[in-house]
Amino acid sequence: MAVARVATGRGVARRRSLVGWGFVGPFLAVFALVFLAPIGYAIYLSLFRNRLIGGNSFVGLDNYTQALQDSQFWSALGRVALFLAVQVPIMLFLALLVALAIDSGRLYGKSFFRVTIFLPYAVPAVVATLMWGFMYGTRFGLIGNINDALGVTLPDPLSPDLVLASIGNIVTWEFAGYNMLIFYSALRVVPVSLYEAAEIDGAGQFRIIRAIKLPAIRGALVIATIFSVIGSFQLFNEPSILQDIAPNAITTYFTPNLYAYSLSFSGQQYNYSAAVAIVMAVVTMVIAYVVQLRGMRREGQTGIRVERRRGRPRPPALLGRSRR
Repeated sequence: MAVARVATGRGVARRRSLVGWGFVGPFLAVFALVFLAPIGYAIYLSLFRNRLIGGNSFVGLDNYTQALQDSQFWSALGRVALFLAVQVPIMLFLALLVALAIDSGRLYGKSFFRVTIFLPYAVPAVVATLMWGFMYGTRFGLIGNINDALGVTLPDPLSPDLVLASIGNIVTWEFAGYNMLIFYSALRVVPVSLYEAAEIDGAGQFRIIRAIKLPAIRGALVIATIFSVIGSFQLFNEPSILQDIAPNAITTYFTPNLYAYSLSFSGQQYNYSAAVAIVMAVVTMVIAYVVQLRGMRREGQTGIRVERRRGRPRPPALLGRSRR
């Protein structure tokens, strides 16, 4: 009798397992087809090299060694690292500032401003880059028209010294609204009772922002930072489109992705291009993981401090002095 019950229990568990795999199976199949398979094929290509004599032959890690010694690759990587260090903080700061302004309740027409600031994200990257590229033109665009109308000579935004900043301006215009929506959505989840308790405790608006709002949306800040880091290392559309307008400023190795594209489709070096792409994927993954790990650690420390303060009989002292 006991043996029969055990067998019946195993049969039920097996059927449940099959039902679970039936639900998960289609996703796993699509995931393997569109994600794992291309990565595996890229790794496979990176282990070979097309020679004049002998054709496509196995070279092991030689392509990776060449990539790590390639001065053009390191120049492209350094350029996007500089772009990341300057553009991402500015973009996230502006997005956070706008989100706080809209959430404050003191901004008239906040729905209009929210939609207006988010609207550039709905514009395709190609259209946005062409639009800004036209405005940047010194002979046919807005800069050129201002120079002719006022008789001045404004700096050329597409010059080699300013083109990276010009691309940063385009990316900021495109994605500030997207990050603003992430921050604003996180702010809307914060309980209103916390703000009311802080005001009763005598805290001002800046104190509320620093002590309640910013710690509450720390997770959203981490997510937005990770997305921005990945997007910076994947920078391709903007320099690729502006390359025809500013060929002297944007080289074929302006960014790692543009370099890999040029190697593959212009230089016919598919194997080496795959190795460059894999190296960039590893670099992006490591940096994104470090940002996530650091953000989660800070978020955990903030949560511990909040839990400790909840045990106090009075409201948190960090919100301000109590009224007597």
